[in-house]
Amino acid sequence: MSKHALLSPSAAHRWMNCTPAARLEATLPEKTSEFAQEGTLAHSVCEVAAKKHFKKAKSGEYTRTVKKLKTKPLWNDEMLHTAETYVEHLAERAMRFEHEPYVAFEVGVDISDYVPEAFGRCDCVMLGGDTLVITDYKHGKGVPVSAERNPQMMLYALGAIKLYRPLFGDTIRQVEIYIDQPRLNSYEGWTCKAEELLAWGESIKPVAQKAFMGMGEYKAGDWCRFCRANGICKAQASQQTSAFDDFKDATTGELPNPAFLTPEVLADVLTRGGSLVDWYNSVKDKALELILSGKKIPGYKAVEGKSSRCWSDQDKALDKLLESGIDRAVVYDSVPKSLAQLEKMLGKQKFTELVGEFVVKPQGKPALADASDKRKEFSSAAADFAGVAENGGET
Repeated sequence: MSKHALLSPSAAHRWMNCTPAARLEATLPEKTSEFAQEGTLAHSVCEVAAKKHFKKAKSGEYTRTVKKLKTKPLWNDEMLHTAETYVEHLAERAMRFEHEPYVAFEVGVDISDYVPEAFGRCDCVMLGGDTLVITDYKHGKGVPVSAERNPQMMLYALGAIKLYRPLFGDTIRQVEIYIDQPRLNSYEGWTCKAEELLAWGESIKPVAQKAFMGMGEYKAGDWCRFCRANGICKAQASQQTSAFDDFKDATTGELPNPAFLTPEVLADVLTRGGSLVDWYNSVKDKALELILSGKKIPGYKAVEGKSSRCWSDQDKALDKLLESGIDRAVVYDSVPKSLAQLEKMLGKQKFTELVGEFVVKPQGKPALADASDKRKEFSSAAADFAGVAENGGET
């Protein structure tokens, strides 16, 4: 089995919308990022922590594994706390079953019944009664990932049903999907009937077959973000460069007043402009990548960016300053760790128990957001009231 399936479940959102994408990406070099490596490391912490909790691993194994992981360059103690949160949620989900469920971790699943040559790995699988629960841990802190009709997770669930059917038969009637992102305080969940999931699996077979063959038309969209062709794809360029061709009032369909932009046109610009900026940055990144690989981009070159001075050996430098008679107060500042740093070090639960009463969250400054954003609409009245309260009621 190869390391990655051509039609990877994690890229399902992409190849289901742009069916030739997978074959196109296969012609481009695969790159790994520091974020991906950090995520892999965090997953390893979560796995051994969960196994310890559910008695799938002894304390000694947990200690040895964590000790080894701590030697990795990307290690961060925060991973222990995110793993703790992940395990707490798994424990809560296990307790909802009437009887102790079957629990397994890092479960390899075959999805080739629906997607040619596809396979995947579930972070955690629980089975009990008539319910299958799939949980996926994501270490990223960029954008919350929704579990609702998430194609990656639905494919994993289809693979899990196939894997466990010989043991559990047709007893699985309900499927619950969860995506845990502790660093974003996001724990999305979605439930569907097993028959609904199986029907969806059948419905995507033609799309998956087309994607496997590299057939269909290239189609740009939000799924382009993690595509290897992001920044050099013609379909993406065509979509972005023609974005303002129909620059008309969204309500009337007429050209706007030439003197100013109406609120409707402003909305149109905001919607299209964000995507345009993201695409332009992707083009810049790809151009730099090509130049550094030895290719020429007419009119552009790679230059050295700004950098700041740093110590080659900070400890020795500071020790020499002290030895030379410089007062310690000049060399060192006594600054307490930030709230976030202390919470990471102590863990959320202990931090809350000890000093939670002293933590306040002032209202944030107003910021523009898409109407679909889950945050509450900014209240200027609440902000004014908060200002009055801070001033002790004075005007």
